[in-house]
Amino acid sequence: MTHQFDSTVLREYDIRGIIGETLGPDDARAIGRGFATLLRRAGGKLVAVGYDGRVSSPILEHALIEGLTASGCDVLRVGMGPTPMLYYAEASTEQVDGGVQITGSHNPANYNGFKMVFQGRPFFGEDIATIGRMAAEGDWSDGTGTVETRELMDEYVDRLLVGLEGIAPDRLAALRVGWDAGNGAAGPALEALVAKLPGEHFTLYTEIDGNFPNHHPDPTVPENLADLQRLVAEKNLDFGIAFDGDGDRIGAIDGEGRIIWGDQLMMIYAEDLLGSRPGSTIIADVKASKLLFDRIAELGGKPLMWKTGHSLIKSKMKQTQAPLAGEMSGHIFFADGYYGFDDALYAAIRLIAASARLGKSVTELKNAMPAVLNTPELRFQVDESRKFAAIEEVKQRLAGPDAAEGISVDDTDGVRVTTPDGWWLLRASNTQDVLVARAESSTQEGLDRLLGQIDQQLEASGLERGPQAGH
Repeated sequence: MTHQFDSTVLREYDIRGIIGETLGPDDARAIGRGFATLLRRAGGKLVAVGYDGRVSSPILEHALIEGLTASGCDVLRVGMGPTPMLYYAEASTEQVDGGVQITGSHNPANYNGFKMVFQGRPFFGEDIATIGRMAAEGDWSDGTGTVETRELMDEYVDRLLVGLEGIAPDRLAALRVGWDAGNGAAGPALEALVAKLPGEHFTLYTEIDGNFPNHHPDPTVPENLADLQRLVAEKNLDFGIAFDGDGDRIGAIDGEGRIIWGDQLMMIYAEDLLGSRPGSTIIADVKASKLLFDRIAELGGKPLMWKTGHSLIKSKMKQTQAPLAGEMSGHIFFADGYYGFDDALYAAIRLIAASARLGKSVTELKNAMPAVLNTPELRFQVDESRKFAAIEEVKQRLAGPDAAEGISVDDTDGVRVTTPDGWWLLRASNTQDVLVARAESSTQEGLDRLLGQIDQQLEASGLERGPQAGH
């Protein structure tokens, strides 16, 4: 027996497709068979399986488990919940060797997909390509696995609360926080969490609904935070927290309704963490503000700029033993007192903890950040065949004899160019046929010049910063 995946489904960091068009139960079964075969060959046996609140998730879960057990793995079903709850099951249960979460993350309601962990490490890139090759060849082990169901939610929520240990209860008792689960998979865990937190808490959209009737669950898009901003303003709250569809990315606003972007949250986390772990390496992706890298160094930490992508960041954390890492997109990873995976609920707890330990409100912490001008993430469609080639051309021109003086180029992930005006970035997305650009300067004129340099480079490669592509 063999199986052929649609060419668009096997991605760099995960497996993702449109239900009924490019992804269905047969794909889930083949993924289960391939993953189980690889795990058995590596000496593993037990796989934790969870799923998000999408309408299609239970069907895919059923087929995935059929595939896993048919290739000889035992399955621990942890049920519906956020992706980090599945990661928690994999990291904290001694006999579990791997984990698969069925989730479409922040994609539209008709998408779904799979995020995987293999013997404690992210499963991505070449691993995912291997699943495709094994399916095409029918290279699967046969066996008969067992299935056990375990209720994990309460245990997971109690583990999140450990992040507040050592903080005087009176510091937390006056807290007033708004929360928006966006009808995503984090809703029930959030309700269980706020019931145990000191202070007053106001929640929005905690009922799981895979059609996302209120707003799209992607907290990096400003309009998706409008309801939370309204709640914080009406109730005069200290700050607000939002989650993406599967609860591994955090969004935040301060008491004045201002968005605190991923790299700004990292400035707060870094200040808190370096107080107790001086000299630590802290990782951020290439899209993060220069202010963050400068702030980490100023606080005595070792800033490390790395490639965008949650799997790549997690791997780099293991390699460098960094206690904290984060991305612009709101994936925040704590290995300090936690397991090193991206968990937005835990990141929210650590924001409460940081504010309490630093003795400043979230609004005060935001006020202390220097003002700079930067663009949001600019994404534009580029033909798949030109995507990486164009970046190479830009690199060569910037390294060539005509390159301007006073600029430095970092090619960790695409090109990040620092000039006297600030910096600009151009990189190819690993998951879509888009190029991503970003620029930051202390003045509007400087920002305009930086964007001009991006346009100049694109034009030299026969491209233009045309219509914005969505996520």
